[in-house]
Amino acid sequence: MLTERQGGRLPPWRDAVRQDDLPSLHTLAAGIDRDRDAVIAGLTLPWNSGVVEGHVNRIKMVKRQMVGRAGFALLRKRVLLAPCLGRAV
Repeated sequence: MLTERQGGRLPPWRDAVRQDDLPSLHTLAAGIDRDRDAVIAGLTLPWNSGVVEGHVNRIKMVKRQMVGRAGFALLRKRVLLAPCLGRAV
């Protein structure tokens, strides 16, 4: 399902999980049900948010490096002026 973009197989999988005696998978299935359309789209469509997640990860790294060293103004400059290749200013 994950590697071959077969989101249509999710409902039968979910039904099989509910019939099994595995409480942790029941919890997972219930969480998937809360946002079923988005999960199926994520398993089916070719788009992803990898680039955005990369930028978020870079910003969090810069923030961790600056803890206790400077105020928000310097952190803002460092995030906005840092090249997109992940190098710090």
